[in-house]
Amino acid sequence: MRTEQLTAKALEFVDGDRYKLALLVAARAGQLANGAEALVTTEKGTSKFADIALLEIAEGKISVESYIEEE
Repeated sequence: MRTEQLTAKALEFVDGDRYKLALLVAARAGQLANGAEALVTTEKGTSKFADIALLEIAEGKISVESYIEEE
């Protein structure tokens, strides 16, 4: 799936708020960079942390509410 399609799908989970989506992707990408386990299956070594985070959000694995509760 292309990045534009993933972004459009992920925006549905944050009520169309691009700012929230950017913050959520950045925060989750940081967690992944620090060793957090990815919640989706990707090809090893080919996906960037931000891409993985965006995919997790688009698939409904990560939400703003669940992230705030974890912090």
